[in-house]
Amino acid sequence: MSLPFSYDEFTGRNIGFLTPDQQEKLANATVFVCGTGGMGGACIMSLVRAGVGRLIIADLDGFEVSNLNRQLFATLDTIDQHKAEATKEACLKINPQVRVDIHREDWPEHIDSIMHSCDVAVNGCDDLGGSLLLYRSARNHGKTVIDAYASPLPSVYVTAPKDPMPEERLDYPTIGTDWNDLTDEQRTLSFLREAEHIVLHSSSRNYVDVKMAGEVASGKRSRMSFAPMVITTGMLMSYEVFAVLLGQVSSTGCRGYFFNPYRARVEHPKPIWQTIFLRPLVRRFLTKMQGT
Repeated sequence: MSLPFSYDEFTGRNIGFLTPDQQEKLANATVFVCGTGGMGGACIMSLVRAGVGRLIIADLDGFEVSNLNRQLFATLDTIDQHKAEATKEACLKINPQVRVDIHREDWPEHIDSIMHSCDVAVNGCDDLGGSLLLYRSARNHGKTVIDAYASPLPSVYVTAPKDPMPEERLDYPTIGTDWNDLTDEQRTLSFLREAEHIVLHSSSRNYVDVKMAGEVASGKRSRMSFAPMVITTGMLMSYEVFAVLLGQVSSTGCRGYFFNPYRARVEHPKPIWQTIFLRPLVRRFLTKMQGT
């Protein structure tokens, strides 16, 4: 037995936060979310409940028990199901009129058509190669990417087509290398460059076990995740998606910001001149953290 559904009734309580014309823009919008697990899944949940009309989602994996601690579409019913397929099914149970196109591990083969179709992209994947492909393709197609740092504090940043991509801005050793031809050394150094930025520009190190973080950085342990941090990050990402779709001005920028819920404050990146003096200290800290 199918229940009656009305898009206008479904989105009626959005009006006031949005105008009817803005809601119509969301209904006609297409968002690509690469990675439907933690941050990507939380962002998708916000997008579908807000009434975005079309989602293109991609993921490589199936849900596992370890995903239950933070991934909104992971339940006992979806364990061992492919993440993109299970996410699509859940989205249709929220809005049966939403169009959800899914891709598995073959999504890189379709990246040009995906970028051509979407209005904005969200990077929710944790693979460096996939992220490089996403950013490079987005620039080629003139699309904005919403992303977050691998940080103990919720964060978000917005890279417009003319902004420096993370590999340029954070000085990854990957420029000129094909996305699927990265070495282990390039991956490790890129991870450390991102960690350097996080330590330089936020108080994240105060809210995580530094010894365990060092084991993550040295590849001895899987990345730690915590539901409040992951879900909050996904929500921050969705706000930036809505800003792009609705043509609103956002002050977030490509360097982004960190949200510190422990101190009820936003931590903005430091001026570049300050980082010149602090960077040697941060690199010494990261070296000690890794035990190298």
